[in-house]
Amino acid sequence: QVQLVESGGGLVQPGGSLRLSCAVSGLSLDYSTIGWFRQAPGKEREGVLCISREGGVIYYADSVKGRFTISRDNAKNTAYLQMNSLKFEDTAVYYCAAAETARYFCSRRGEQYNYWGQGTRVTVSS
Repeated sequence: QVQLVESGGGLVQPGGSLRLSCAVSGLSLDYSTIGWFRQAPGKEREGVLCISREGGVIYYADSVKGRFTISRDNAKNTAYLQMNSLKFEDTAVYYCAAAETARYFCSRRGEQYNYWGQGTRVTVSS
């Protein structure tokens, strides 16, 4: 059974940082693309960024460029989302998703991912 478990969310002041983790079991990250998505209150879920099997990164949310970084540690079967210079508008529930895909695949479309975590809440507030 495949499981994705996010952690690391919480309350942070504007300008602060958080690192989200996505621990994967039942699926090897060696053969998987990881996407991070978020859903802000009252808004639709959006793709934030993605890392392919080969390590290529695509940013889907322009607002996070230069502030968010995605990485993966295949030995630990864990992906990470480092979020710096957080803003009020980054408040959302963040989800990681995995897809067993071709080597260079990335997508902002949630339906192209097979597995999802339960989400972790990030609140940016002063």
